[in-house]
Amino acid sequence: MKRITLILATIAMLCASCSKSTPGAYFKSFSYKGNDICFQHEFNPDSSFQNPVLAGFFPDPSVCRKGDDYFLVNSTFSYFPGVPIHHSKDLVHWEQIGYVLDRTSQLQLDSAHIAWGVYAPDIQYNENNDTFYMVNTIVMGINNFFVKTKDPFAGNWSDPIKLPELDGIDPSFFFDDDGKAYIVYNGDPLEGNKYDGHRAIKMYEFDLENDKVIGECIQLLSAGIHPSENPQWIEGPHIYKHDGKYFLMAAEGGTGTQHSEVILISDNVKGPYKPAPKNPVLTQRTLPEDRSDKVTSTGHADLIWTQNGECWAFFLGCRPYDDDNYNTGRETFLVPVDWSQGYPVILPDGEAVPAVLNRPNLPLFESKDYPKNGNFEWTVDLAKDKMDYRWLGLRIPAEYSQSAKGLKLEPREWKIYQEFTNPSLLGVRQQHLNCEASVDMDFTPETVGEIAGLAVFQNENANFVIGEQLFEDGLKYVLYDKDQLVASEPADKGPVTLKIVANGPAYDFYYTAKGKAETKLGTLDGHKLSTHNAGGFTGAVFAMYTAK
Repeated sequence: MKRITLILATIAMLCASCSKSTPGAYFKSFSYKGNDICFQHEFNPDSSFQNPVLAGFFPDPSVCRKGDDYFLVNSTFSYFPGVPIHHSKDLVHWEQIGYVLDRTSQLQLDSAHIAWGVYAPDIQYNENNDTFYMVNTIVMGINNFFVKTKDPFAGNWSDPIKLPELDGIDPSFFFDDDGKAYIVYNGDPLEGNKYDGHRAIKMYEFDLENDKVIGECIQLLSAGIHPSENPQWIEGPHIYKHDGKYFLMAAEGGTGTQHSEVILISDNVKGPYKPAPKNPVLTQRTLPEDRSDKVTSTGHADLIWTQNGECWAFFLGCRPYDDDNYNTGRETFLVPVDWSQGYPVILPDGEAVPAVLNRPNLPLFESKDYPKNGNFEWTVDLAKDKMDYRWLGLRIPAEYSQSAKGLKLEPREWKIYQEFTNPSLLGVRQQHLNCEASVDMDFTPETVGEIAGLAVFQNENANFVIGEQLFEDGLKYVLYDKDQLVASEPADKGPVTLKIVANGPAYDFYYTAKGKAETKLGTLDGHKLSTHNAGGFTGAVFAMYTAK
């Protein structure tokens, strides 16, 4: 009898132990859905495409080609891994094949400001040695450097090779058809800075065998195309050779609404370069404010020739929901280039960026990747699906594990609003002005103050969180605007669905406890998340988040 009693007691104790929730934040599934007006226009995917081709936070595009394969990279600033690399065969549909900087030996971002880190990468293919080069600036620490690989599909990009001679940002390679190589970049004017925003375009010859610059620095352009007008922020330079002439293209006017692209021409790679008869060759600053499908801040362009002889331009632009406010960051747009005047015109002055265009004369490429543009929705089963390249981590990415219970995100001591830290968050880009993101979560905190939930994050000073948090008097549903508790209600134990709905500047926050109706916890003003107000160069990210 005693033996039976002991067995029953042991079983009861084991059952009680099994019934206890495992501590931590488990995220079971994550869903995203977007619906923007610019993607509602009718178009035939067999013959046309929609802009932007990379929606959401994909700034500073650079593109190259080898044969019929195209490769494109973008800035990531203080997110890790760094520099997403996409592949395409038609310039329209892109499949992410990895990251160029995917190892800590290549990219160290601990304590970096959110707007520091990886600036304006440039990717080029040198057919003379069958090598791909990505040259870049990391603002903080290493400064200018490049990495290289023979096969971007395999990755295995080299560790950074420093370029200490370069005194600025935005370097790019130019490989001439005589086998020589050059690096052109934005730097301090040789004559000194005469006003705020006075910059210069400078160049070094590059020794391909020894991976270093050689010779003296050559200044190709100071201030801009009209120096007497004190133009600001000449940057993002590229050199191209076409019909025996050299073309220097650069952005001018800063990355806001005055952003533009200008072109200069020379008979010699080392100059002198003279402005084209009409500049800028790309800008939206002269267009009416009330235009439909409004795109602003266009610039930082790169040109690419197809194997069929067409020339296309990739450039960044922004889609505001009012005035100059946008939360989706700088996105990647594509338009054909007109060479009929003897120099490249990306868009004639006064012409708006089109929302729908005819496709390049290239075979249709079917990407198997997560959606990059258009109106779409997707759901990731975090208990089964492998985490793909859509997910972003900040500086030192969050630690997580996956099991049948879902994705367990390990809490860290840093809160989402603490600058220069490494909060535990894992997110995806907000790719639409009108969208919603939701996550199914089961959270069992161990200590008072512990929090887990769904965030929309622009930077440490501009972020919102809906989630669950343990207080002295129990578990509560909470809504935070940065570090300010906006709303709270007693929470039910067990699974909950958290949802954020964005309609331009309005962000609504909802929770749904198991077996109960959806409840709205509050609405917050998303103007705070706009790059115009928050500063920096990134876009908003919807992120799973937890902290001690």
